[in-house]
Amino acid sequence: MSLKPERRGIHVDQSELLCKKGCGYYGNPAWQGYCSKCWREEYHKASQKQIQEDWELAERLQREEEAAFASTQGAQGGQPSLTFSKFEEKKTNEKTRKVTTVKKFFSSSSKAPSKKETQDVKAPSPAVNRQVSLETDRVSKEFIDFLKTFNKPGQEVYKQCKMFLEAMHHKKELNIEEQSEYVQDFYQNTADKLQHRYKVPSEKVEKAMDEIEKFIMTRLYKHVFCPETTDDEKKDLTVQRRIRALHWVTPQMLCVPVDEDIPEVSDMVVKAITDIIEMDSKRVPRDKLACITRCSKQIFNAIKVTKNEPASADDFLPTLIYIVLKGNPPRLQSNIQYITRFCNPSRLMTGEDGYYFTNLCCAMAFIEKLDAQSLNLSEEEFDRYMSGQVSPRKQDSENWSSDMCLGVKQMHKNLDLLSQLNERQDRIVTEAKKLEKDLINWTDGISKEVQTIVEKYPLDIKTKSQPLASIDSENVENDKLPPPLQPQVYAG
Repeated sequence: MSLKPERRGIHVDQSELLCKKGCGYYGNPAWQGYCSKCWREEYHKASQKQIQEDWELAERLQREEEAAFASTQGAQGGQPSLTFSKFEEKKTNEKTRKVTTVKKFFSSSSKAPSKKETQDVKAPSPAVNRQVSLETDRVSKEFIDFLKTFNKPGQEVYKQCKMFLEAMHHKKELNIEEQSEYVQDFYQNTADKLQHRYKVPSEKVEKAMDEIEKFIMTRLYKHVFCPETTDDEKKDLTVQRRIRALHWVTPQMLCVPVDEDIPEVSDMVVKAITDIIEMDSKRVPRDKLACITRCSKQIFNAIKVTKNEPASADDFLPTLIYIVLKGNPPRLQSNIQYITRFCNPSRLMTGEDGYYFTNLCCAMAFIEKLDAQSLNLSEEEFDRYMSGQVSPRKQDSENWSSDMCLGVKQMHKNLDLLSQLNERQDRIVTEAKKLEKDLINWTDGISKEVQTIVEKYPLDIKTKSQPLASIDSENVENDKLPPPLQPQVYAG
């Protein structure tokens, strides 16, 4: 298996990660290859064009209706017939249906929720209500404490956030793309006010936007993550089934430069899988991005340890694909869409978070389009693997002749197993000898160090001095001492 054909299906040039408009920021498949800024410009152009077409259609229908009404009135002397009434009703319904898009763009929704919806919102299950309240209260307290450092601008930001959340509550009937646009506009307007009106430094503005995103998205999460009005859940199931069908893909097929036989590398692979799975448990887009970043850094470290040199971009993408296939993260498509729609756009356009997220989107696109050519396999082999008829790990047994007896096959399997055990035992013995050698070297090193210290600072043992003589005892060596005191007896 040559290296070039394998790279042909996996390699993505770094220029392909950038916005196709050439602005220098990272693009995104969800934005049709544009960055967030360019995509919004294209989205606004398309929206304005659609609005214009809807207005023209409405005016044309109105003219046709007026002409039909005038002709009917002239023919019947001002008495509209039953046929015209049906015609008028049909045209009115058609016009109302056609101009619905116009009303969405030019009028803010003020529709109050129904009584049943209100009861559903106000009476969730106690466990869910308690969990959401605890997290919401914690985030609110942290957000208020953060805004205290901004003084007056902080009060204005908090007020604007509360108004925004109230407005979003009344815009639940809008489609998810319109809600995303509304959130992105709020991000942009708030950042502009902090930077230009209140002259807040750019680094503090970025920190403030992170806290604002955390505050509002914690509350909006259950309404905008994988909503029922989208096909996100359907795509999640499709991706999950696709990854399950590709369980047979080996690291060698993807040319993954990671050796999981190395314990340290194996631990890094497990941590990378844990991080990418943990993404689904987060509520804030920035926290989900952080999981992707941690996963990617574990991948780079695993490649570095395996190759004993820094990892390249060509090594990273196939390894990320392998991690996604091995971990099969839950609701992966929904999480990617949620980050794309509601994350602070500056994080997706630049920096390491944007780079890793763009690579994850490329990995998803590769998995969805993965074919025999991508893995340097024949169409027949690929189809057999996908159908489960054969597995790459069972190729040796499949190559045996059909007339070979079961005993010989079992013998070959046992020999293969013994060979694996022998290799494992050799590794253990090698590691044990290495450990024994390290212990001996450590003992010798300690002994030499102690000997050096003893030679440098020799122990001087002094002879034991004679004990001091008691004052009351006979002292023949020193007769200059006064005699001991004698008791005096007085007559009464």
